[in-house]
Amino acid sequence: MPRELVIRNVRPAGAKPANILIRDGIIAETDAADDASGAERLDGEGMLLLPGLVEAHTHLDKTLWGMGWLEHTAGPGLIDRIENERRVRRETGIDPERQSVRLAARMVKMGTTHMRSHVDVDTEVGLAGIEGVMAARERLKAIIDVEIVAFPQSGLLVRPGTLELVDRALELGAEVVGGLDPCAIDRDPKGHLDAVFGLAGKHGRPIDIHLHEPGEMGAFSLDLIIERTHALGMQGKVTVSHAFCLGMPDTAQVDRLIAALAKEGIAIMTTGPSASPAPPVRKCLDAGVVVSAGSDGVRDSWTPYGNGDMLERAMLVGLRNGFRRDEDIELALDVCTYGGARTLGLENYGLSVGCAADLLLVPGETVAEAVISRPADRTVIKRGRIVARRGELTGPVN
Repeated sequence: MPRELVIRNVRPAGAKPANILIRDGIIAETDAADDASGAERLDGEGMLLLPGLVEAHTHLDKTLWGMGWLEHTAGPGLIDRIENERRVRRETGIDPERQSVRLAARMVKMGTTHMRSHVDVDTEVGLAGIEGVMAARERLKAIIDVEIVAFPQSGLLVRPGTLELVDRALELGAEVVGGLDPCAIDRDPKGHLDAVFGLAGKHGRPIDIHLHEPGEMGAFSLDLIIERTHALGMQGKVTVSHAFCLGMPDTAQVDRLIAALAKEGIAIMTTGPSASPAPPVRKCLDAGVVVSAGSDGVRDSWTPYGNGDMLERAMLVGLRNGFRRDEDIELALDVCTYGGARTLGLENYGLSVGCAADLLLVPGETVAEAVISRPADRTVIKRGRIVARRGELTGPVN
């Protein structure tokens, strides 16, 4: 017998009420009768039905969630934060598996069904973070899909041995090659990008590069990334996270870069930052660039902020980009759903027949209201199974 669930009286993306039939984890009908024999029933109570939220950029391995308050004393510079993080990691004894489970479970309760986590690889931590997050995702595989980026947070070339460790992390099963500020951290943009794209070619993996570099420095690095993507036929397989340089005041330069990103199919991830330049979301989308969003660090040594709620992240993206009209706020949520799905290469994602039943039910008259009010009453469905109700998991974590 197929496993069936009928969700009665829900409004897909704010449309008119409907009954949704899910069969063996797949949306089978969007106008079903509510008397399907043998099917489990869920009363949607007129709530909104949204696709599961997609967290396209976080750091599960180093969150301090649940470990008590940490006084934040790191300096303002990127290098200061990296060095402070290594100190905190030593002093607090962060267990990557335990912390990953804590934060990922929290994100599931808030409606996230897929995520991409950057996991530190360096000569001090070795592969402990990779192994810990892999163990965590195995424990959580029934409620969330986790994709791992092998991320050289301390630099890829400036710390000899890191490149070999990233190579090993990919052999162990990390799905994405990470990179970081080719000029500002490694101070060897050609060497850094040769290494990153070389690993991607060797292992047949996509790439996700943190690019904090501002202004002309960032534009220079971004140009090099665009050139390599074109030359190596990596269209659709490269993401640039943060891309602060796209927020610089030289609009002609920004427009040129955005057009090139669209042409080469390079995705952009933004957190909707409050204090840094940020990519202009509407301009990127209008040009055809895939834009996703993420929480970045959540209550770790880098920042005391964050709670893993991608509805809140949609609100922050909207605020950062001056979105006020309902359709604009819906666009911010699209960045946290469909944009993230496209960045992660998810197939059969959405609310149509044939899509995987990874879903979120929330109260609200409109999608925009859900983003603005961010109700606590959320029901989360993963592959056709109810995994969270009213902000709590329906079963224990393995």
